[in-house]
Amino acid sequence: MNAQTASTTRSQNVVPPVAEEDSSFIRNYRRLLASLGLVAIACAVSSAWAQNINLGMAGNFGVLAGSAVTNTGPTVVTGNVGVWPGSSITGFPPGSIVPDTGFTHHADPVAQAAQSDLTIAYNDAATRVCGTTIAGGLLGAGGATTLTPGVYCMGAGSLNGTLTLDGAGVYIFQMASSLTTASGSSIALINQASACGVWWQVTSSATLGTTTAMAGNILALQSITLTTGATVDGRALARNGAVTLDSNNVTACSGGPATPVPPPVAIPEDVTNVPTLSTWALLMLAALLPMAGFVAMRRRAG
Repeated sequence: MNAQTASTTRSQNVVPPVAEEDSSFIRNYRRLLASLGLVAIACAVSSAWAQNINLGMAGNFGVLAGSAVTNTGPTVVTGNVGVWPGSSITGFPPGSIVPDTGFTHHADPVAQAAQSDLTIAYNDAATRVCGTTIAGGLLGAGGATTLTPGVYCMGAGSLNGTLTLDGAGVYIFQMASSLTTASGSSIALINQASACGVWWQVTSSATLGTTTAMAGNILALQSITLTTGATVDGRALARNGAVTLDSNNVTACSGGPATPVPPPVAIPEDVTNVPTLSTWALLMLAALLPMAGFVAMRRRAG
C-alpha cells in the first residue's frame, strides 16, 4: 500500500467532528423526547386514575359500627352487620340481611378484624393527596354539581340536590369534620362511574337526610345516621361511634369495582401547592414532543 492509498483510507474512516456532534445530539434528543413523553403519559394517566381503597375484611360488611348498631323499621342490608368493640345490635328484626350475603357479628373476631381493616382503609383515604378543594364544602345545588374522578377535600361537607359523578375511576371526598345531606338529595353515576369507587372519608360524623340516595362507602371516624328512607349504594362503616338506621336500604355498592391501576407518583412532603396540567393537556404534550423534536432535527440537518 503506497502513501497515497493509506492516506485515502484514513480519510475515509475519519468522521468529521461536526458529524459526530450532530449524531450525539440526535441520540440524546431522542432519549430526552422519549423520557418526556413517557413522563407526560404517566402523569396524564395517574391524574385520571387512582388506586381504589382496599377495605379488606370490612368489605364484607354493609354496616359496621364501633359502639352499637340501632335500627327502626324494615331496613334491608346487603352484607354483614357488625359491631366492635361494642356489642349491641338492635332492631334486626324488623331489619333484615339479604339472604346468603351476611350475618350479624356482635363483638366477635370477624367484627374485630373488619374494624382493624376499616382503620387502615380510613387512613388510606384520609392521607391521599388532595387534588381539588370544594369551596364551602357545597355539593350539588349551589356548589359542585358534576365531578370527574379525583380527590376532593373540604371542611364540613353538605349535599343538597344532585351531585353527578362522571366517568370510571376513583372518587375520594375528604371531610375535615362532618358530612350532611339534605332530604331528597342524591348522587348520580354516569359514564361507568361506580359506587364501589366512591369514598366519603368523614373525620367526625355523617348524617343522611330523609330519602337521600347516597352512592359510595361512608368511612366515618365517629357515627353514621341514616334517617327515614335514606338509601346507600355502598356501605356505612363507623370506626368509633354508632350506626343508626331507620327504614333504609344499604346495598354494599353495585356496578362492580372501580378500575384499579398503579397509584400516582408520590410528591415529596416539602413540595406543596404545585400546579398541575389537566389530563388532556398532558396527553397533548406527549403527542407534540416527538413532532417538535422531528422538526428541530430537520432544521438542524438543513
